[in-house]
Order: sequence, then C-alpha cells, then structure tokens
Amino acid sequence: MTALLVISVTPARGADCVVFLHGLARTSASMEKAAATFEESGYVVANIDYPSRFFPIEKLAPLAIETGLEKCPAESVVHFVTHSLGGILVRYYLEQNDISNLGRVLMFAPPNKGSEVVDSLRHFPGFGAINGPAGYQLGTDKDSVPLMLGPVDYEVGVIAGTRTFNPILSQYLKNPDDGKISVENTKVAGMTDFLVVPHSYPFIMKSSDAIEQAFSFIETGQFEHEAP
Repeated sequence: MTALLVISVTPARGADCVVFLHGLARTSASMEKAAATFEESGYVVANIDYPSRFFPIEKLAPLAIETGLEKCPAESVVHFVTHSLGGILVRYYLEQNDISNLGRVLMFAPPNKGSEVVDSLRHFPGFGAINGPAGYQLGTDKDSVPLMLGPVDYEVGVIAGTRTFNPILSQYLKNPDDGKISVENTKVAGMTDFLVVPHSYPFIMKSSDAIEQAFSFIETGQFEHEAP
C-alpha cells in the first residue's frame, strides 16, 4: 500500500495589508519592529516614509496614505498602524476620502485632541525648523487640525503611554502623559478600544508589549485587557 504524505499548511492570510505611518520628525525605521511582527504573521506590510517636517497635514495626508495604498494588493483589506502624527493623517484623509476596503486603525500616542506642548513651545526659536508646518497644527488652539476633525466612524484602537521621557515637557500637560501628549488627549470620540501602557512617546511603538496589543487589535478589534 502506498503511504500518503499529508502536509499541514497554514492558510495564507489572504490579501490583508497593514500600512505603517511614523510620527512627526521620524522615519519608517521607527516602525520597523512593529512592521516585522505583522509581516512574520503573514500580513502584507507597507512601511511608509513621508516628509513629515516639510508640509502641512492637508498635503501630508494624501501623500503618505495614497503611497501606502499603492503598495497594498488591489483587493486587500487595508489596516493602518500609526504613531503620533500618522494617526492624525489617517483621520484627516478619511474625512475627505473613502477607503472601501478599510480594515482597522491602530494609533500609538496620537494627539487626537492636540498637545499643550505645542501651545507652549510653538514660539520658541527652532520649533518650526524641527517640526515643520505640521508641528504648528498639532496644538490645542484655533489652528489645531485634530480639534477640527470629527468623531471616527470606523474601528480605531488607541494605545497611550503613561511614562514621561521629559519631566519638563510634562509640566505643560495633564498627567498622566508620555512626555509629549497627555493620556486624555490621545482619546477620540467613536474609538473602539483604548489601552494605556507604561511607555514613553519615543518608544511606545517599539515596545514589545505595545506591539503585541497592536497586533491583537488589528486581528480581533480589541485589546487584551487584564481582568479586574
């Protein structure tokens, strides 16, 4: 009798694609660890570089997001994993455009209600050189783009940090905060789930536990909350 060799094959994830968008004055390198986690699990990954320091949000949003969409398979479900400004770009874009195959959006440390750090430092010499036009749009005043945006009507998970990397900047913020953005100001009306982790603004998207939670949200639409 001829023996049959049965090989167990894990089905491909299909065409799901995850677009990664870094934060202000960062590069795609800051999202590499998170992107690698998703790629190793079978997702198509598009880790995008965009010139965050050189244009306002209204130009950065279509530039960054449409670059990501072009790198995803045509019929794919498209998810987003963002840090800081990247999340605002997604919100801005989706108020102006539809993505018919939109999946879930995970935001690390998003300034969804702006940041008081911008309000306090915007007049300091060098602020514009470091942060560019978009930096001025991330405060809590009349020029705040995040505060001009409406509630989200798609699945959004927000991960906020509670460990400051800069106690001086934290003096401008409602505590707890991550050194750039208060926990309260990361929240957005309509969000699906919310989680705080003990990490700071520059490192939250590189932290293994935060990445695991991001993966959980993109996979299931919820975080893995500890039982009370």
